[in-house]
Amino acid sequence: MRDIVLFGVFFGILPFIFKRPAIGVLVFTWISLMNPHRLTYGAAFDFPFAAIATGATCIGLLMSKDEKRFPITSVTVTLLLMMLWMTMTTFPALEQDLAWKEWGRVSKTMFMVLLAMTAIRTEKDIKLFAWVVGLSLAFYGVKGGLFTIKSGGSNHVFGPEGSYIEDNNALALALLTAAPIVWYLRMHADNKWIRRGLTSVAALMVISVVGSYSRGALLGGATILLFLWIKSEHKAGTAFAVIIAIAIVPLIMPEQWFDRMSTINKYQADASALGRLNAWQFAVNVAESNFMGGGFVVFTPRMFMVYAPEPLNHHAAHSIYFQVLGEHGFIGIALFLLLMFTSWRTGSRIIKRCKNQAELKWAHDLASMCQVCIIGFAVGGAFLTLAYYDLYYDIITILVVLEKYLLLSPSSRLVKKPSSTEAYPQAGN
Repeated sequence: MRDIVLFGVFFGILPFIFKRPAIGVLVFTWISLMNPHRLTYGAAFDFPFAAIATGATCIGLLMSKDEKRFPITSVTVTLLLMMLWMTMTTFPALEQDLAWKEWGRVSKTMFMVLLAMTAIRTEKDIKLFAWVVGLSLAFYGVKGGLFTIKSGGSNHVFGPEGSYIEDNNALALALLTAAPIVWYLRMHADNKWIRRGLTSVAALMVISVVGSYSRGALLGGATILLFLWIKSEHKAGTAFAVIIAIAIVPLIMPEQWFDRMSTINKYQADASALGRLNAWQFAVNVAESNFMGGGFVVFTPRMFMVYAPEPLNHHAAHSIYFQVLGEHGFIGIALFLLLMFTSWRTGSRIIKRCKNQAELKWAHDLASMCQVCIIGFAVGGAFLTLAYYDLYYDIITILVVLEKYLLLSPSSRLVKKPSSTEAYPQAGN
């Protein structure tokens, strides 16, 4: 039954993509983040929904008579350079077969990001994109939060089987990164029942993160709550909500959860933590020995025998930073960090341009929450292997298209004009 419903929804929407390419971006984002096909048991489980959505979006862009512009900014230039460098590092990759397979997957994600930056152009498109990004992950937050409450926190929360967020730690980081977007949706919901519903969704997402038993997510969550308070215009109310969220944890979680969290400052005696340190040193050794890094998926048992301080103690990278360092060398990690920095700066420019302008309050708040997302990903990702996860690049896309909209729409008369380094040349009609 689930297969039939998913096929019906997907192919029912498909014809509209040819008329409005932005719909294709929304469909692809929904498929890539929520992975609804992984919740089925038949033909839909391995059906190429994302590939079909990508193809339809490309055709729609070619057929559409709407104005099409690809923004040329510090963010998009850095992203293109990073994509180019990752392609170059794949040719001398130490694990050729695995590297090219991963390159194909990552390239598809990045290609769709570029399409999204081109296709999304209106206020309505941007807001719909934010809804899709937020609620695609909120589904698992609600599901996991209810499961945690029902089980008394005795079992870990996991993502859908066969997806990027199947692992409990990966799901926790995804929920952390998406939570500020859900909070933004709550802030700008007109209906009080929708606001209350989104408040409950955000609370359940936090509970689900706690129920994942992810120690990295705990640190990322604390950072997000701090920056959410800093960014909030109603600090007293936000502080009260944060205190309530923290107070709920002891009421739900069992003693075994506190025992696991207490090992954060006892890494010397934690086998998992020592394994991560071994993997991080492995990444440094690979980068120092290979100018272009080891290429995608270099963290294999075979490579650990060559570069790891403890060859038999094989682990995944367990850090977005060491993952990129090991796979793409020092230039790769420099570009990765530069992308994060320029994205943050884009958010700061948007906030400055929209300040004290009621008509653009939605853009101001969305950019602020995207910055909180970046902070959460940056901190939580320091302990997880999710450097190329779609959600992070979707957040960056929101910032890029927000600035594009502000500079190209009639409302740009209300904001500061861009400098010559932030121009948006027309890519074609």
